[in-house]
Amino acid sequence: MKTLRIATRKSPLALWQAEDVKARVEALDLGVTVELIKMTTKGDQLLDSPLAKIGGKGLFVKELETAMLDGLADIAVHSIKDVPAVLPEGLQVVHIMDRENPHDAFVSNLYDKPESLPEGAVVGTCSLRRQALLLSRFPHLNVHNLRGNVNSRLAKLDAGEYDAIILAAAGLIRLDMPERIACELSVEDSLPAAGQGIVGIETRIDDEETSAIIDQLHHQDTSYRVMAERALSARLDGGCQVPIAAYSERQGNKIWLRGLVASPDGKKVVTADASAHLNEAVDLGVKVAEMLLYRGAADILKSLGLTPAPLDEVAASAAKYVRRDQPTSS
Repeated sequence: MKTLRIATRKSPLALWQAEDVKARVEALDLGVTVELIKMTTKGDQLLDSPLAKIGGKGLFVKELETAMLDGLADIAVHSIKDVPAVLPEGLQVVHIMDRENPHDAFVSNLYDKPESLPEGAVVGTCSLRRQALLLSRFPHLNVHNLRGNVNSRLAKLDAGEYDAIILAAAGLIRLDMPERIACELSVEDSLPAAGQGIVGIETRIDDEETSAIIDQLHHQDTSYRVMAERALSARLDGGCQVPIAAYSERQGNKIWLRGLVASPDGKKVVTADASAHLNEAVDLGVKVAEMLLYRGAADILKSLGLTPAPLDEVAASAAKYVRRDQPTSS
């Protein structure tokens, strides 16, 4: 009997995601025993500074990836939006779960929607994207950095430290707290982050036995959307230092991708969108990224000391989240 070891963070949401994968694998009835390897990452420990200043998204996955490369775990379960564009040699994220609600959620004990917040109200979020989009629409608000797991952020809201906070709706739904959502923010008002609401499973490229098991959890429709969104983010070198959004929808045999780049203060917002065939998802992501760069995103990146990633690097990173048996649709 094979034992499948899942590397996971210890936060309630990360454990929910790992337990969900565990339950789905066990439901396959393949005689596989599933064990959770619970770990604490630097991202969980360093909560006093914005992610952009201490290393970005990789702080939530590095320890898990090291455990896999050292043979201490077979897979790692991640929120796709937390996975850096560039993966370590030997690892891939080609198994994608079906998408939960992708929207941002406005959470408040006093107000029903952002439009109700008075001048000077304090809103907390750890996302530069959410901060910029809030300030773009409501420059009269005080938007503060708020890190920590979902429960700790809610606790600070309940203690009166914030008038409202912005979280991913998916996290609240998965933790069985949908009642905390005062209102969902529309895609038009708050374009989601690339991969928001999606869980991905990281595996070793050479571990075909494990991949054969995880293949059965793969959701192809969501995978196409991940490819488009992450290609856009990769081209723009999207980490935690610049507000970037990418959201796609399937329309028949095509994908419609919307992208956005903003200045951190929300004073400049650049948007673009395009559609393409499912099989051109990665090229679509690069195309919309190029449109954004042309329309002003290049200036925003430059002002932050950043440059777009070379196209060959985008292709190399994309190869690690495109399945080799990717089906062709007509």
